[in-house]
Amino acid sequence: MLQIGKAIVSLDVIEKKFICDFGKCKGACCIEGDSGAPLDEEEKAILEEIYPDIKEYLTAKGIEEIEKQGTSVIDSDDDLVTPIINDKECVYTVFENGSALCGIEKAYLDGKISYRKPISCSLYPIRIDKYEEFDAVNYNKWDICKPARELGFKMGTPVYKFLKEPLIRKYGEDWYKELEYAAENIGEIMKMR
Repeated sequence: MLQIGKAIVSLDVIEKKFICDFGKCKGACCIEGDSGAPLDEEEKAILEEIYPDIKEYLTAKGIEEIEKQGTSVIDSDDDLVTPIINDKECVYTVFENGSALCGIEKAYLDGKISYRKPISCSLYPIRIDKYEEFDAVNYNKWDICKPARELGFKMGTPVYKFLKEPLIRKYGEDWYKELEYAAENIGEIMKMR
């Protein structure tokens, strides 16, 4: 583990290889799992605010569930998450050509809103557990991402490099530069311990 600012970063984030292979997974992370996407408290307010602007991008089932459950919910683990439909896809999921996409992100790409999508979605396969004193930044291995691990290995791309933009979005440019430095000098850093 490495500490960068108030984040404790798992070495897997530096060592494991990963590049989303959307052509193979077709957005399975939007429809698999037992809960919705994790949200920050501020994202709850953002989703409430942008809902009228993104509604036209969502499916009828997604809208129906949001009207029933709200734009965010507390799951069985007491975590704030996006609602899901019938224990499957996120309410913000839309389908095109057999692939799952994010309706929020589509609205963002069309210039309707300035919020891209939940940071937890952009950061996957990184999951962040928040504690009072620090964030635990961990790599999450999920079966549906096997093609992403294979492509990342083939291309030699570590998780942190693949997720450069969302990591900067979450922690800032200076934080990312520290992570990059640590990753490039991990051998020397470990010798000093």
